Amino acid sequence: MAHIQKRNGKWQARYRAPDGHEKTHRFDRKVDAETWLDTNGADIARGVWVDPEAGKVTVRDYAEEWLAQRPKLRQTTKGKYRGLLDRHILPQLGDLTMANLLPSRVRGWNAQLQDRPATAANAYRLLGAICRTAVDDGGIGRSPCRVKGAASEQSAERPTITIPELDAAVKAAADKWRLAILLAAWCQLRRGEALGLQRKDIDELHGTITVRRAVVMDSATGAPITGKPKTEAGQRTVAIPPNVTAALTDHLERHAGSLWVFPGPEGPAHPRALSFAWTKARNAVARPDIHFHDLRHSGLTWAAATGATTAELMARAGHSSPTTALRYQHATEDRDRVLAEALGQLAQADIVSISADKRRTAAT
Repeated sequence: MAHIQKRNGKWQARYRAPDGHEKTHRFDRKVDAETWLDTNGADIARGVWVDPEAGKVTVRDYAEEWLAQRPKLRQTTKGKYRGLLDRHILPQLGDLTMANLLPSRVRGWNAQLQDRPATAANAYRLLGAICRTAVDDGGIGRSPCRVKGAASEQSAERPTITIPELDAAVKAAADKWRLAILLAAWCQLRRGEALGLQRKDIDELHGTITVRRAVVMDSATGAPITGKPKTEAGQRTVAIPPNVTAALTDHLERHAGSLWVFPGPEGPAHPRALSFAWTKARNAVARPDIHFHDLRHSGLTWAAATGATTAELMARAGHSSPTTALRYQHATEDRDRVLAEALGQLAQADIVSISADKRRTAAT
């Protein structure tokens, strides 16, 4: 499907591309036309052919098309991607063509974001996904995202709150928010999952809570959005610890609405309202470092310390992958150290006891 012919003093080469379109180029020399056909023919045969016209599309235009072609994205996810594109990707890379988005440019761009590790990892993962699609579309031959480790978010270990500090924070919190704090710590609910609870999700008879929805903020507008949990694993039923039962009953009687457990002016309470309430409570106990999500982290750490398996932690937390649940297994190691120290104290007590017995024997 390739041939060369001379027209008006030029050598015109033509071939049919994998997408069905005919590609044409004119050369001064026949040998250059033959080389062009041979090169493209070899790329087609190896399945690595790249449409030269597709590479001329700018990163901005391709990214916009990429996002528009994903209507099934959760609204919060789409808002997150929109923010990453507008603030961190397109201002630096948007005017480049896809063909000119070289690994060196990606490496330099990524380096400029390293003062914000989480943002850098999120933006790099998004750019990587866009470039992988461009490879599949035949726009570029290979993804320029080749920075080792750039997609991994190296977050510092989050702090945990102690049980006495939690009790003090609950007492310091506004009455209508105390249950939300307890559910985050003792039932390991995310902020949005707690706010998404309705009366029908609470089974007081069997002492369980079923997570069916979550209330989150649109990253672009700040408006609350009610939808399903982030993953299928997030839809789960968790048992309520006995120490939370009384607070739950009291809240349902005095603060819950006819539908929502944590009602707002219109529908469920806004996530910002709960965050503001927790900020006041944590400051009251001198733990400004504890974010609301750290209550869930603390609760899962306590669960791991009781001997919970990875599978049990996954089920209770709503994790779809064991990787996240394994973060809390360090609690088992911490607990093992406590046991080792206790054994050492026990051994020391026996040595002291034996020495005392020997002294009494010698005295007699």
